[in-house]
Amino acid sequence: MQRPSLLIVFLAALSGAAGVALAAASAHISNAANLETASRFLMIHAAAALGLGALLAAKPPLARWLGGASFALIAGVALFSGDLAARSFTGDRLFPYAAPIGGSLTIGSWLALAVWALAALRAR
Repeated sequence: MQRPSLLIVFLAALSGAAGVALAAASAHISNAANLETASRFLMIHAAAALGLGALLAAKPPLARWLGGASFALIAGVALFSGDLAARSFTGDRLFPYAAPIGGSLTIGSWLALAVWALAALRAR
């Protein structure tokens, strides 16, 4: 595996661990809806990022596009989930509009992955 795919797998593993930790914390905190949402997002996208890391390791066409979309996906989920967790634990946001920015980045990343798949399909 090359460095970018290993980094994506590393970040996916951290995301999965954070998701499990937030799920456990939500069992001990009242009004934990934000933590449950953050946990779910982290775990679902950790699995997706693991797949993307494996796909990137296969050196597909337009690999830079795939790598960029993968890192953007991880960053978006980290921002979105981090903001929800910060609100649950501290009552404050990470920074203004962190969750909407993270959510928009996540949606954009999924769309970028769809565009990558179409472009890679056409390249074959």
